[in-house]
Amino acid sequence: MKYCAFLRGVNVKGTNMKMAEACKVFTDAGMLNVISVLASGNILFSSEKDPEELKTALEKAMSVHFSYEAFLFIKSEQEVENFRNGNPFKKDENLHCYTFIGNNGVENILMKEFESASKAVHEDAKIINQIFYWQVPKSNTLDSTFGKILGKKSLKNQFTSRNINTFDKILKAFSKI
Repeated sequence: MKYCAFLRGVNVKGTNMKMAEACKVFTDAGMLNVISVLASGNILFSSEKDPEELKTALEKAMSVHFSYEAFLFIKSEQEVENFRNGNPFKKDENLHCYTFIGNNGVENILMKEFESASKAVHEDAKIINQIFYWQVPKSNTLDSTFGKILGKKSLKNQFTSRNINTFDKILKAFSKI
């Protein structure tokens, strides 16, 4: 089965790693056909193991190797396709759209946080098929009230996010494994 591991907090706020080194950790942990997409912690691989078993083993391997508390979310090729295809927002060159990958039910926590945050013009969020999508004006992502909430330590092991365009690159890369 083909999977993508979405690592949280990679190459931001002092957690730096080379993707080639991360791929080696995955290979050493028994994953096959390991490649990375972008430097934001998207590792594609194949394995016959169960996603929960993979999550546990790979978080431990990454934590030990890189000396940090690793959080990652394992999604199948079909699930990655669902993330991209479920996007409810129209493409707009002035807006970013983010998709959130995380634990079951995290979309409801995120929506509650979003609803209580002050919003910029054109900032919006929707849940489609248990996936949380967030649209925000470009250059406002980290400054928005909701963007600041996303860094809460209490949420760090619950989710990670990616720009919607990342999913196109990941889906294209699946053909290489």
